[in-house]
Amino acid sequence: MIGCVDVDYRPAGVTAACVGFDAWGDAVARVEVVVRAFEPPAPYVPGAFYERELPHLRAVLARMPALEVVLVDAYVWLGADHPGLGWHLHEAIGAPVIGVAKTRYAGAGALEVLRGDSARPLYVTAVGVDPAEAAERVRTMHGEHRIPTLIRRTDGLARGHA
Repeated sequence: MIGCVDVDYRPAGVTAACVGFDAWGDAVARVEVVVRAFEPPAPYVPGAFYERELPHLRAVLARMPALEVVLVDAYVWLGADHPGLGWHLHEAIGAPVIGVAKTRYAGAGALEVLRGDSARPLYVTAVGVDPAEAAERVRTMHGEHRIPTLIRRTDGLARGHA
C-alpha cells in the first residue's frame, strides 16, 4: 500500500492524516486515518521543522497497515547533505519516502513535475526510491489538476475539510 501524509496546525491542536491506496493511478483511498492532538503545536524552530511535524506523522502512521512508500508534503532533501522532513521520516519508519512540495526551495535539487494544464510544477525529492521514478509516479497519479487527487484528499482530511 502507498500512503500520503499531511499535518495541519491550529492554536488548539494538531491534526495528522494519512490516506492509503493500492496503485499510483487510484482515485479513491482504501484506508483513511486521522489523528488529533488537543494541545497547542510545538513552536517552529528554524532548521528543525522535522522536530515539530515528525511526532504527528509517526502517530498517524502507527495506525496504518504496512506501507511500501510514503508521500509527504515536504522536501526529503533541502540541499546536498542537508536532510529535510522526508529524510527524517524515512529514518523513523524505514520505508521509502517521496517528498512532494508545492513551492520551490532553493538548493533542494528537486525534480519538477508538471501535471494537467498547470504551468506551476510540483517539486519531488526522494529517499529509498530513485528520484526520477518517484517523479514519474507523482506525474501519473490520478487527477487532472496540479495536485493529485489523493494528495489533495489527505490535505483536506488534515485541515478538517473532508
